[in-house]
Amino acid sequence: MSAKLDRRHFIAAGTSALAMPFVARGASAQGGWPARQIRMICSYPAGGQTDLLARAYGEFISKQVGKTVVIENKPGASGAIGTAEVARAEPDGHTILCSISTTYIMNRVVMKNPGYDMDKDLTLVSVIPGAGLLLVANPKTGVKTLEDFVAFARKSGKVNFGTYSAGSAPHMTVNELNKQYGLNIEPVHYRGEAPMWTGMLEGTLDAAMGSYTAAQSVLQSDRGTVFAVHSKKVDAIPAIKTLPEQGATSKFFTVSGFTGWAVPKATPQAVVDRLAELCVAANTDPKVKEVLSTFVLEPAIGFKETNALYQRELPIWIESAKSLGLEPA
Repeated sequence: MSAKLDRRHFIAAGTSALAMPFVARGASAQGGWPARQIRMICSYPAGGQTDLLARAYGEFISKQVGKTVVIENKPGASGAIGTAEVARAEPDGHTILCSISTTYIMNRVVMKNPGYDMDKDLTLVSVIPGAGLLLVANPKTGVKTLEDFVAFARKSGKVNFGTYSAGSAPHMTVNELNKQYGLNIEPVHYRGEAPMWTGMLEGTLDAAMGSYTAAQSVLQSDRGTVFAVHSKKVDAIPAIKTLPEQGATSKFFTVSGFTGWAVPKATPQAVVDRLAELCVAANTDPKVKEVLSTFVLEPAIGFKETNALYQRELPIWIESAKSLGLEPA
């Protein structure tokens, strides 16, 4: 916990200096960018985590560059609709995508034709590494650790486990646990986190997995017990161990997913670099910090860090996704 706080303080100290010269450097360093208002297309609905991050970071960018950043929500098809629109846009830095790792990685496995090729059509600019997702058990199970959950699943023969969609991180977690421990956990797919946690509240699920913030309705009503976190510890509940710390060995339990920004592939590198710098500098903005804190997220990282993370996690996500045996739709 202290290490993460130290890292955030380090970022805050560094980016406060970065933010000051942006306007002074002006558009000349990026060939006149931005020359007009910027469209930031959020490929998920208004009011959700992705949308709120887009708006907070977009407002900061607007103040720094002196141009309006308009947030346009283009949800649908696991983010593919909005992403395809950005992929077709003029590569001049005036159309930016804000989306999540499902869109950037998973759609290539679960969709025959998402309408874009991530590697050929888009460049990742900056991402916010995902928070550790919580694994929550129904109190009636008596589960408090991964070992307890495995024992309960073996004794019961069949356990149901809520996910917020087929092909999601919870779905892959169920698959990996089944493989390692020889279990028969049945994933129950919902259309989003909210209805999944409602299933937990109603007592129809043995377990479920999702974000710390969205799980609060279940945890605060004592309808669920956190017994593990997926890949990284959550500051608010530091005593809860990760799946790897509790003996789970799948490589998938080392990835965290992310939310982040991308632009059309041929966008000039100078514009990409400045956008990345702005995203990192925004980490010190009070509104941005509030949204990050609300969703227990780490700050945005730079262009090189972003693409190193993407290349490191991509093959792990793809391998785990393919092992689900889903037929691309």
